[in-house]
Amino acid sequence: MKIVTYKLKDSAQGYRTGFINDDQVVDLAKASQQLGAKEDYICPADPVAFYQAGAVALNSAKRTFNYHRETPMTTFIYNRKSVKLGPPVTKPNKIICVGTNYRDHVIEMNSNIPEYPVLFAKFANALIGPDDAIMKSLQTSQLDYEVELAVVIGDQATMVREEEALDVVAGYTIANDISARDLQKRTPQWLQGKTLDRSTPIGPWLVTADEIEDPGNLMIQSVVNGERRQFSNTNQLIFNIPYLVAFISNLMTLEPGDIILTGTPDGVGFAQQPPAFLRAGDQVELTIEGIGTLTNTVE
Repeated sequence: MKIVTYKLKDSAQGYRTGFINDDQVVDLAKASQQLGAKEDYICPADPVAFYQAGAVALNSAKRTFNYHRETPMTTFIYNRKSVKLGPPVTKPNKIICVGTNYRDHVIEMNSNIPEYPVLFAKFANALIGPDDAIMKSLQTSQLDYEVELAVVIGDQATMVREEEALDVVAGYTIANDISARDLQKRTPQWLQGKTLDRSTPIGPWLVTADEIEDPGNLMIQSVVNGERRQFSNTNQLIFNIPYLVAFISNLMTLEPGDIILTGTPDGVGFAQQPPAFLRAGDQVELTIEGIGTLTNTVE
């Protein structure tokens, strides 16, 4: 199942939860309500409330989706071109990022293989969706792209064991961990180069965990202006998804809707010869097997 947030184009209203069916967006709350007596729980229309409800909302969403496939609804359905998609998770409580988590990227950045996951944070101000432009801040001249598999937490998780870690995952999406290298590297802490306003696209949707058989074996790539820059597989992660979820949950409680960005492979702009940073007008296309493609331009 592909869960989205959407609003009608030119609408002043906020984003609502929905799901993708072929080339259409179905309003999840209204479709859930239409089940009537078949469904005791109505999915929240508000994306924040939807993810905060955790497994209850996710399970209801899957039942609604399956019902819709068997008995197609004729209302609450919009053509994909008539709506604007937002980030699948609009206001996560936490965005936890993992640095230097692909061996080849560690080498190209002249770093050392870490003994423990390298963690840093982003904030919700950075998030944009698949129909938004990446904003190039005037504070940086070294804006860089990073394709990453993003993990969205679906249930509260504290001190989770590695063998049970995937049970608390709601699903997966694509993230572009945009980095201002000049800001990132001017202090030992990376934060100021990692969470600029409207700089981090995620999407185009969340693919529920049951649709991804093995998140540790997915093709991952980035293409800038038609030129492939990064190409790898999540089997090259130094710390895999179950390990990361378990490791982080032993440091802090993970809440439904929290996002973990799991690291990027080699091929970033900083490491090109000469460096190839993003400029206004550039198009960045990220693809992860089993999820889809996330495309954004820079302005």
